[in-house]
Amino acid sequence: MSSPRLEKITPDNVLAACAIAIRPDQEGLVAPVARSLAEAYAQPAVAWPRLIVDGDRPVGFMMGFLDVPWRPDDDPTDVRSGLWRLNIAADEQGKGYGRFAVQALAEELRHRGCTRLTVTWVPGDHGPERFYRQLGFRLTGETSGDQVVGELDL
Repeated sequence: MSSPRLEKITPDNVLAACAIAIRPDQEGLVAPVARSLAEAYAQPAVAWPRLIVDGDRPVGFMMGFLDVPWRPDDDPTDVRSGLWRLNIAADEQGKGYGRFAVQALAEELRHRGCTRLTVTWVPGDHGPERFYRQLGFRLTGETSGDQVVGELDL
């Protein structure tokens, strides 16, 4: 890993973003990039999609969410921001790009005045729980659908 950076999704890099493919055993644990971009298009006020690039090659995709009412029926004041999606290309995993992306999102959220970063994941053998726990996320005891909720204090 040289010096990765996040790039906004543009007409020039959208196909490269959509070509990011995770390992086959991770399919079903995270949505494909094309779906994430469709959701970002449908919810532009809350989605923060970025291509992870190292040098001139795309190595992953991440999408943050900004100021989303978490459980509006139970507590309308519980508004959260965090990591919505993280897709690191199969042959680029284990090289620090995921860590870089989470840290870059944490810095963006701090800049916006947030005090925590929320993430959800599907539990299981091939899931990302170990990765998130190593970054300092703690389980909240909550679930969101079939996913567990983790938080990182900023």
